Amino acid sequence: MPEVEVCFSPNVYPLFHKDDAIVVVIDVLRATSAITTAFYNGVAQMIPVATVEEALEYKKKGFIVAAERNGEVVPGFDLGNSPFGYMSKKVAGKTIAITTTNGTQAIKAAEKAKRILIGSFLNLDVMIDYLRAEKKDVLLLCAGWKNKFNLEDTLYAGAIADALISKYEFTTSCDSAIAAGQLYHLAKHDLYEFLSRSSHRNRLSKLNLDRDIKYCLTPNQCPVIPVMEKGSLTKLQLA
Repeated sequence: MPEVEVCFSPNVYPLFHKDDAIVVVIDVLRATSAITTAFYNGVAQMIPVATVEEALEYKKKGFIVAAERNGEVVPGFDLGNSPFGYMSKKVAGKTIAITTTNGTQAIKAAEKAKRILIGSFLNLDVMIDYLRAEKKDVLLLCAGWKNKFNLEDTLYAGAIADALISKYEFTTSCDSAIAAGQLYHLAKHDLYEFLSRSSHRNRLSKLNLDRDIKYCLTPNQCPVIPVMEKGSLTKLQLA
């Protein structure tokens, strides 16, 4: 049977790497939610980069560039990682370079994975369906906050892990998958309230971003799956 594991931080990804596993990168608040929203609204490609300096090089070449650090748009860039920035027709059909505090760092950490998918509550059910059908080992990689554990990414990982294990004959030998599933069971009836004391929800609330938080915690609004292909993200073609 295929296995599912949860990695709580990009910093320890090498301990979990498997050559044939599908890696789902998770940064619920807000990078992977923004990326999922972008593809749902017609963005053609996104190029994730780790540093602001790399992002600047794309800006010099005339690309639309998104850059976020510590929850805020980096001065001089077009977008940050608010999903609402990717709902405009102005981004449809475009290629956008993006760097964020945590999410693009997690993508970079997993660069040797055979397949990297982008997960958020916005694409929860379609992600479960895809992973079930693929029947391959799954690693749920939480971006966390600057390589530290966070709750919101763990809850999404728990939702995926719990569904695959309880419904679709996946297995796990990893306590992190069990712990994430248990946390999701505690939180699933009101994710927003469960996260009321979490560090990143409070960090974003201080920036008046509660609308972003509520949107990112509402499942199944964008039934698309972004996938890494040759250094850039595209929309996975689902059957």
